[in-house]
Amino acid sequence: MKPGLWLEIELAGVKSPLITKPDDWFFMRHGKRINEGGRYFLDFRNPEVKAYANEVIDRVVKDYGVEYIKRDYNCSALFGTELHTSSAGQGMLENTRAMCSWIDSVHIRYPKLVLENCSGGGMRMDYEALSRNQLQSSSDQGNFKKYPSIIVGELATVLPEQLAAWAYPVANSSAEEAAFNMVSEMLCRIHLSGELDKLSNKAMEQVVNGIAVYKKQINKYLPQSTAFFPLGMPSFTDSASAIAVGMKHAEKRFVAV
Repeated sequence: MKPGLWLEIELAGVKSPLITKPDDWFFMRHGKRINEGGRYFLDFRNPEVKAYANEVIDRVVKDYGVEYIKRDYNCSALFGTELHTSSAGQGMLENTRAMCSWIDSVHIRYPKLVLENCSGGGMRMDYEALSRNQLQSSSDQGNFKKYPSIIVGELATVLPEQLAAWAYPVANSSAEEAAFNMVSEMLCRIHLSGELDKLSNKAMEQVVNGIAVYKKQINKYLPQSTAFFPLGMPSFTDSASAIAVGMKHAEKRFVAV
């Protein structure tokens, strides 16, 4: 296991010490800093912002010993920034390219550091982002009945070994519900979460069994597998129809139903 840390490195709280920085550190619209959910958005076109972000990465890697960073983004800045550009959309594009350039520099400095791309609603689940992050978070949806449709849809876009899927058994889960949770994620990169400490013995047995099957029988095939969809694409609002996804490998095929 690797020690990891969650960061929202592109955002600054409105009470952060960073608010004393000049306006060109932040996304701007109509002459004001964009504020969503009590956060400002850092503008990575500014070399001083990149230098600040490098200081953060250096600290958590060198001083804290972090080897895995979940790079989260729990806001929506799709409207971009109007500062030093012809339009908000152009500002957003320039910032995105600057961010990707910065991530490239992080990989050069710390080639063993694992970066997980995570962003509100998967808004940046594009290959400019996916090509620069070892992992892509799928969703923190806690309702196990809704998760399969999310996984199937995302496997049409993201490689199975790159798609970080949450197994999320919660307190009072039956053994069947715990098994359902595990199956939903076993053809991706399992992120085991939920309320494991509150599971019954029978539910925990299913979690343990699922991890064992994943490690011994499935995981080694995923990096050379491609997804297929026996029942087509599901609807997120359909709570009655069956959902299925498969993984095709030269030696084996797996199907989750």
